Amino acid sequence: MQAEFRPQAQELKPEVQDFPAIQGKMTPEPDSDLSNYKAAGKLEGKVAIITGGDSGIGRAVAVAFAKEGANVAILYLAEEEEDAQETKRLAERFGTRCLLIPSDVRSLAKCREAVEQVVQEFGQLNILVNNAAYQHIVEKITDITEEQLRRTFDTNILGYFFMVQAALPHMQSGDTIINTGSIVGKQGEPKLVDYASTKGAIHAFTMSLATQLGEQGIRVNAVLPGPIYTPFLPGAGMTPEGIEQAASKTIIGRPGQPEELAPAYVLLASTDGSYITGSLLDVNGGNA
Repeated sequence: MQAEFRPQAQELKPEVQDFPAIQGKMTPEPDSDLSNYKAAGKLEGKVAIITGGDSGIGRAVAVAFAKEGANVAILYLAEEEEDAQETKRLAERFGTRCLLIPSDVRSLAKCREAVEQVVQEFGQLNILVNNAAYQHIVEKITDITEEQLRRTFDTNILGYFFMVQAALPHMQSGDTIINTGSIVGKQGEPKLVDYASTKGAIHAFTMSLATQLGEQGIRVNAVLPGPIYTPFLPGAGMTPEGIEQAASKTIIGRPGQPEELAPAYVLLASTDGSYITGSLLDVNGGNA
């Protein structure tokens, strides 16, 4: 059967929003309800925690996991409550539960509290998805403020460390950790020097942690998105023209939808990916 590329149904021109941007305020909204995804019970009996799970990629992953039979918990900033409630509604359509945890991964104590809440609620933790992130477009490195630099690194890489430190005592052989990297962590991006630097760090973190946890039977991988149509883009100050420019660098020639990314996380979380660890999985529309 010939591969079928999803056509661009509508022009994607969301207005720029202050961070954190709200998915419900985007026109059109990203496709993250997994209506086109066919589940096969690949995560039945599992429990997953997803940071940044209120919208965009995190929402799509939460809904995909729920559709595959997992109970999920999502971490998100308090300002994102509206989006989080919609994720809960979408996820719980499939008979599983979605636990909402407003929190901030920049704090190790809050990460530990969140994990303890998940374990108390569901009795176990099998899948950790580190997905929360912060980025803001700045033309010159000399214009990146200390506040922005610290927020970017505290969220994007220290938050990943903190969540792993909190989750590992509750994980065992067969469990998985999935980190969200980025194509810009491999090839760089002139207007996102701080963000791209953290994504490169996430890639090294993933490969190093995989080697450390291999003997415990815990697999660690990363998904590397390209330009995905999520609130993350307008929330970073990216204009519709900027989104189009980023998409033009891909072979497919358009932004991806969150729904197109979620199956990669299912692969890495399930036994379908049992021989995959220490890998950086590109899902970027083709790096032209």
